[in-house]
Amino acid sequence: MALTQPQAQPDIATYLVDMERYPIYDLDRGVGADFLKECQQSMQTHGWCNLDGFIRLDRLADLTAESNTLLPQAEVLTIKRNIYQGAIDPSLPADDPRRREFMHVAVQLADDQIPGDTLIKRLYHSQMLTEFVRRVQQKQQLYRCADEFQALNVVALQPDSWHAWHYDTTECTVTLLLQAAESGGEFTFLPNSRTDEAEDREAVDRLLAGDMSQAKTFSRGAGTFTLFRGGYSLHGVTKVEGKRPRITAIMTYDEQEGRVISDDINVRIYGKRVARILAARAENQEG
Repeated sequence: MALTQPQAQPDIATYLVDMERYPIYDLDRGVGADFLKECQQSMQTHGWCNLDGFIRLDRLADLTAESNTLLPQAEVLTIKRNIYQGAIDPSLPADDPRRREFMHVAVQLADDQIPGDTLIKRLYHSQMLTEFVRRVQQKQQLYRCADEFQALNVVALQPDSWHAWHYDTTECTVTLLLQAAESGGEFTFLPNSRTDEAEDREAVDRLLAGDMSQAKTFSRGAGTFTLFRGGYSLHGVTKVEGKRPRITAIMTYDEQEGRVISDDINVRIYGKRVARILAARAENQEG
């Protein structure tokens, strides 16, 4: 009697993504190839690619409800950091803008707090989605972030809160807006403000001083998928107004397989809970 081979499970992206508008299932032929070219050109020209209505409207409610169910277990994080998310360089002059620290308050779920069977975690682990991000970013290889805290986050900005200026710890960042604010809460960034070799200090210093003339700002509806170079583009979110929190899933990718973020940066971002986890781990290793 012949054994029946188990059928491969369909990629979760085929269930969640509006494939008629965004044919990420086949990027090598026809409309998919044309769509990919448009995305790549947007990245090259603007430094971002913004896909409104990426998630099917009839599936978006499930993703939003799922996040709202998980968020009550999240900590309210008050984060004070410089734009690089690391320690202040003591060699810099006292008045150097790079010493300046910014503060924001967010309700934030780290990757280890998001169960593997949730729709949002399954979407992040979608090979189809990862390949799409890789092709848009035109990388030879791209991996989902291996850091146990930073890989996938869900962040809620409550009314009257905002996300302070910062660079991400990896280059390729994707955000999926799950719930828009009633007003405000706009994603704002300075495209390609630094490279591996240098930073446009003049443009960065003007932005930190309040000059928004070179910043790009656009409103997004729930279900919008945005690709940008978060490690190379200074960015933040304007103040959320109204009564409804702004909820975003942040998906992180890396060209280097298995790379994790330093304990120091993770404690700066995630606070006491992660500090306790790392301290307990270190104690067990010593014992």
